[in-house]
Amino acid sequence: MEIIAQHGTLFMGMAALFAFYACWAIGANDVANAMGPPVGSGSLTLRNAVIIAAIFEFAGAFIAGGEVTGTIRKGIVDPQVFVAVPHLLMYGMTSAMLATAIWLHIATAKGWPVSTTHTIVGAVAGFAAVGVGVDTVQWGKMGEIVASWVVSPVLGAVMAFLLTISVRKLVLETNDPFASARKWGPMYVFLVGFIVALVTLFKGLEHLKLKLSTTETFVIAVLLGVGCAVIGKLMINRIQPDPSLEKEFHFANAEKVFVPMMIFTAAAMCFAHGSNDVANGIGPLAAVLDVVNSGGKVSGKSPLPLWVLTMGGVAIVVGLATYGAKVIQTIGTKLTELTPSRAFSATLSAATVVVLASKTGMPVSTTHIAVGSVIGVGLARGVGSIDLRVLLNIVISWLITVPAGALGSAVLFFLLKGIFGA
Repeated sequence: MEIIAQHGTLFMGMAALFAFYACWAIGANDVANAMGPPVGSGSLTLRNAVIIAAIFEFAGAFIAGGEVTGTIRKGIVDPQVFVAVPHLLMYGMTSAMLATAIWLHIATAKGWPVSTTHTIVGAVAGFAAVGVGVDTVQWGKMGEIVASWVVSPVLGAVMAFLLTISVRKLVLETNDPFASARKWGPMYVFLVGFIVALVTLFKGLEHLKLKLSTTETFVIAVLLGVGCAVIGKLMINRIQPDPSLEKEFHFANAEKVFVPMMIFTAAAMCFAHGSNDVANGIGPLAAVLDVVNSGGKVSGKSPLPLWVLTMGGVAIVVGLATYGAKVIQTIGTKLTELTPSRAFSATLSAATVVVLASKTGMPVSTTHIAVGSVIGVGLARGVGSIDLRVLLNIVISWLITVPAGALGSAVLFFLLKGIFGA
């Protein structure tokens, strides 16, 4: 308690700084998850992608980021173990944030699309297991999270595969692909608005004190979906076919219809990503604030301040804008060839899986989901369309991430312990 009274203010400042750095690194690395397919397919320029991401990453973090934050803060490490030594929890969570930020910064510099969720989960478990005791980690919860890392890319791949097949059947294989694209396009846009709105309203607004009945939730989600569809139809109707384009590519005009539709899916993916991954940066900060503000009490039940969500959202946006382009090429262009319709399927499926996972409190990896979705799109064309060497490199970088986070966090934990006392 004496250490917290003496150094608590310093640690709150350090934790806030490291959380901002971590969220900046999350934005810089995970931009590929949200914007790889749209930019890689040529549907959006990098500049426009960053603008969309800036708006919707922040919105997702601020509006719907609280649910997963609880899992990162309370689910991986049992807070009760630190009741007698709350300063160790303060050391550990501060170490976890800095270790996460450093590893993500290194990975981004190398162009590796690593999982930020893997990094922070490994960092939290690493300081707890090595610095305090193996029993400190809630291995049952860790098992659920690890299972989600396997399930999430599979779900992303399956959904993207089905969406790609539906686009092929309903649009590309018809007698008039352009007319079919204009016909079905608004329905796909409706799905984007409806799914994201439905899941967000169901479970994402608890910290904003907004309570809605099931009927109200469905009605609002349908209305938002219809609104998106109307706007999408107006945008689609402005597209005119160019017969000369089809001399080189038969589906060129139909693909043009999916370009404005990508604005909706990109926005949905950014919202979903912000709602899920903001927890990776600010979850440990919430734990530090709990300990210091309560004078050393470890309850894990304190409400998450909105300024913390705001800071996380801002930092993610800054990371996207200043350092995000280094990773975006890997998922967008190297894994498989993406056209606007394929990118649409990949991004919509990824957004759906991420936002569903976010609202169940499961901190899945958006990297895994995004890669799984792109693979699903590729599989719809055959295994040969996927660059297996790129996929292997991605998987290797994933395997390195958890121990990197754990090792870095453990080292920093012992360093803080040596400086400020045990």
